[in-house]
Amino acid sequence: MTNTNAIEVRDVQKKYRRYGRRRQFGTLKSALLSGRVLRDLRPDDTFEALKGVSFDVIGGKTLGIIGRNGSGKSTMLKLIAGIGQPSAGSVIVRGRISALIELGAGFHPEISGRDNVYINGMMMGLTKREVSARFDEIVAFAELEDFIDAPVKTYSSGMYMRLGFAVAVHVDPEVLLVDEVLAVGDEAFTHKCLDKFSEFRRKGRTVLLVTHTLDLVTTFCDEVLWLDGGLIRAQGDPRRVIDAYRLDVAQAEDRALGQAATAAIAEVSQESMPAVEPEVQKSSMETPSGTTPSADTSAETTPPDFFKAVEGRWGSREVEIDAVAFVGASGQPSYVFPSGTPVEIRLQVRAHSPVTDLVFGVGLFNADGICCYGTNTEIDGAEAGAMTSQGEVCFAIDRLNLVAGTYKVDVAVHRKNGAPYDYHRLLYTLRITSPVKEVGIFRPPHRWSFSGDICITGLGSANSARPQSDDR
Repeated sequence: MTNTNAIEVRDVQKKYRRYGRRRQFGTLKSALLSGRVLRDLRPDDTFEALKGVSFDVIGGKTLGIIGRNGSGKSTMLKLIAGIGQPSAGSVIVRGRISALIELGAGFHPEISGRDNVYINGMMMGLTKREVSARFDEIVAFAELEDFIDAPVKTYSSGMYMRLGFAVAVHVDPEVLLVDEVLAVGDEAFTHKCLDKFSEFRRKGRTVLLVTHTLDLVTTFCDEVLWLDGGLIRAQGDPRRVIDAYRLDVAQAEDRALGQAATAAIAEVSQESMPAVEPEVQKSSMETPSGTTPSADTSAETTPPDFFKAVEGRWGSREVEIDAVAFVGASGQPSYVFPSGTPVEIRLQVRAHSPVTDLVFGVGLFNADGICCYGTNTEIDGAEAGAMTSQGEVCFAIDRLNLVAGTYKVDVAVHRKNGAPYDYHRLLYTLRITSPVKEVGIFRPPHRWSFSGDICITGLGSANSARPQSDDR
């Protein structure tokens, strides 16, 4: 099959009908007499899952299909498997197909695993003799030797899925369709599944893989197709397409985080707070020598413990933070940054009248509320500042060495004694990305070195490594 197309998809469209909530029928007789049957069964709308998709898969090659949820990936796979028919266009598949889409979907719960293996194997095109020849191998692969004669309804979900996977991969298909089902058991069984997947590729079988696990696509696929909203956004080299996809996801996430921050600021800014004497305690952004201010230093209540406070905004507003922006190496505002890259936190600040007691601070917390870092201008050695009208404050981080994850940012302007003019607590979210799967919070720049006869590969040049903060 090599050098000829195993799969040909031409201008495929798939539409689904959507029905709204309508008045229920009374009796069948009344519905027929009133003519409501046909009227109430009309679809309210149609949804286009695929909008004219065309591509080929050369025999012996592995194509990965990626995209967000609802982009049409699984629909495309089902059409290729013959589970559904396209609304328009054509799908041609050459060779026996095995589809790892809904494992065990054809199993009958009342009969034994043994009988289900025979029934499903024959449904996939094998003869009874061929199933018998492979039966022991199927059962051993599924690790169900002690349960194969028990009714399938007594199986756990993992046992059920393992048996479905084992049958599907032992029918000797020429075309294998895989939809997010490689991890159907514990870690050891997952490795077995991946080994079987590699075996298919070594034998020159055609594989179509739908997955959100991009590392798997990079490892196994010869080419990648990116679907977005039922259309092809890109197709070609796995690394190039995946990089473009990741950038698009990051941009969408960036917009969502920006909208969330805007909504949070608008909500807390509209809340009215009673004018009471504040109880001030030091936060990560306040000076260690903070003292309790007099009653007239704040018109709003500050939280008793900044490390336990929920999101909000507090302060007298004599000085206000009007806008907060996070700017990366590109010079453009963003909320998503690669680990180890420079980040600037920029504050647009306005004073309603001249002030001569001014401290700016920032705080960084992980998703669990643990303070990663906090400082202010006084801690860093500055004297209390002053301003008369407005200006910009820029807190520059040369390398934001955090592991991948979600972080919250506090920003504040307050008096030297800690009384806040304007404190924004947990209102801004940053997403740090990294291809390196580390744990913890901080990513210290580091290197590995080896001596003697130790040889470790994959860390750059032989026996050495690049600094981990270099996100390639």
